[in-house]
Amino acid sequence: MIKFYFNLSPNPMKVALALEEMGLAYEPIAVDTRKGDQFAPDFLAVNPNGKVPAILDGDTTVFDSNAILLYLAEKSGQFGPAPGAKSRGEFLSWLMFVATGIGPFSGQAVHFKHFAPERVDYANTRYQYEADRHYTIVDQRLADRPYVAGDTYSVADMALWGWARMVPFILGDDAWTKFPNLKRLFDEISARPAAQRVEELRTRQAGAFKAQMDDEARAVMFKHVRAA
Repeated sequence: MIKFYFNLSPNPMKVALALEEMGLAYEPIAVDTRKGDQFAPDFLAVNPNGKVPAILDGDTTVFDSNAILLYLAEKSGQFGPAPGAKSRGEFLSWLMFVATGIGPFSGQAVHFKHFAPERVDYANTRYQYEADRHYTIVDQRLADRPYVAGDTYSVADMALWGWARMVPFILGDDAWTKFPNLKRLFDEISARPAAQRVEELRTRQAGAFKAQMDDEARAVMFKHVRAA
């Protein structure tokens, strides 16, 4: 059985969606990053970078959410093109677009908008702009095709769904009006039985995590502030 180290943030949730879509047996193991569980020696032995998600599959360890998605797609033979397929380059490009663009810029946009201890106008403006720009690219991509990598639902869409859940929190309550094609895909995925099971997981596990982003949580999660 796969051990799945997670919290309720976007990156672990896209892996949870993949596990559910693929029907793979897994054991969810909560890692409360607001309490510092990610820095425990046992977890650092799994992911030296001290971040969730990570998985243990027998004697195979995989961390970074998009690496996990690719690993699971190849392991299960589902939701990704076969090695050597003509569509593989396109698929990998969009999966990495989420990995190197959507995720990082969304995360930084959230940080400077909601959690930075002081207002930094330049940083907030830059990351809001880049997050908006990346979601605009995806929305345009989805204008004439059902899924981000083409005609077939894949882990690239699951990767996008993990962050798309947060669009209003990232860019504002009215942000969905700017991205109708992304919203269409988001709603389609959210209605799938696997996504419903992910929501059930979130509900069941909510009590395992500290809810408050208080000074203690900030000291754990934003160590650069304490070190400055």
